[in-house]
Amino acid sequence: MPGRPEHVAPHVDTETPTGAVGVSAPALPSPRGELRRPAEADWQAVLDAIAGASSVDLLAHVLPDGDALGSALAVGLALRQRGVDVRVSFGDDPQVVPASLSFLPGQELIVPVSAVPERPELMISFDVADARRLGLLQAKAEAARQLVVVDHHTSNAGFGTLRLIDPLAPATAVLVDELLRRLGVPLDQQIATCLYAGVASDTGSFRYAATTPATHEFAARLLAAGVPHDAISRRLWDTQSFGYLKVLAAALERAELEPQAAGGRGLVWTWVPWADLLAHGVPPEQIEGLIDTVRKAAEAEVALVLKEDPDGSLRGSSRANGSVDVALACAALGGGGHAYAAGFTSHRGVAATVAAFRTAIDEQSAPISD
Repeated sequence: MPGRPEHVAPHVDTETPTGAVGVSAPALPSPRGELRRPAEADWQAVLDAIAGASSVDLLAHVLPDGDALGSALAVGLALRQRGVDVRVSFGDDPQVVPASLSFLPGQELIVPVSAVPERPELMISFDVADARRLGLLQAKAEAARQLVVVDHHTSNAGFGTLRLIDPLAPATAVLVDELLRRLGVPLDQQIATCLYAGVASDTGSFRYAATTPATHEFAARLLAAGVPHDAISRRLWDTQSFGYLKVLAAALERAELEPQAAGGRGLVWTWVPWADLLAHGVPPEQIEGLIDTVRKAAEAEVALVLKEDPDGSLRGSSRANGSVDVALACAALGGGGHAYAAGFTSHRGVAATVAAFRTAIDEQSAPISD
């Protein structure tokens, strides 16, 4: 792809199809099908759809992270430059932009779910691996005349009418960068800031194995456009409320280490009850990164964090360091994701959910030989 380096490394990211950052390895086939990168015909079909639309609705997944919301806003800003009637939304109620992403430009484009047409002319989703991750906007997306899916999750089953799905991309923002190049939209500071938030989020600030020379070249172009990378990094990783610290402390106090799990490779897990969030005034999206603290335990190959929602259901986020495919384990519990970063939703209670997850990772983990 001339002009912008092509990213070909496998990746991990901070969310999964059902609510799920770790080290990646060579990309594995999805449990639901073979990996396939976008072909020229796929790109052209999306360009034609955009050219023929008088209005476009751009969607991030529920509890949006930097890659989802940054990608949607980047395209929103670009299409607005071209005179397109554009809206950005995500299907949460209440609809709240995480405090860590409040710096993102273009938020005046965000509209509530009710402002999205019942049958949109053209809808584009970003970083959404499963239609259920659209939340309250799923029905409207499925009713759209055309639904374009822009994503990089290995577990994406291929919903929508047009797809730009590249499981080898380190972030959805990389695909958006290529889309904007093909649209002829130059990178300005606002668009570049949105894209930087996306690629920095999903590479763990360029620390994960998904980060390649091409990833740094991409980041260099964004910095050249005037991105305030130091301020963004502080907002994404180094700023939390005191309430979050209290929730984190309680979660670490609950943490359990099971050295014999995963064939002797070890499992570390904990959970966060909804009552803790209420007690300390912490919104659910603020604890999405808690898994990155838990997974630091040197004695465990696999980490799991269960987060309780108001209805009592549990959103599981899991990570692995190299020899266990947690996407397969989470698929057994109805979820999915990447080989080393995946998630699921459970209605079984904490003990039963951990037991089911433990069984799933044990079944695909050969015992460590002496």
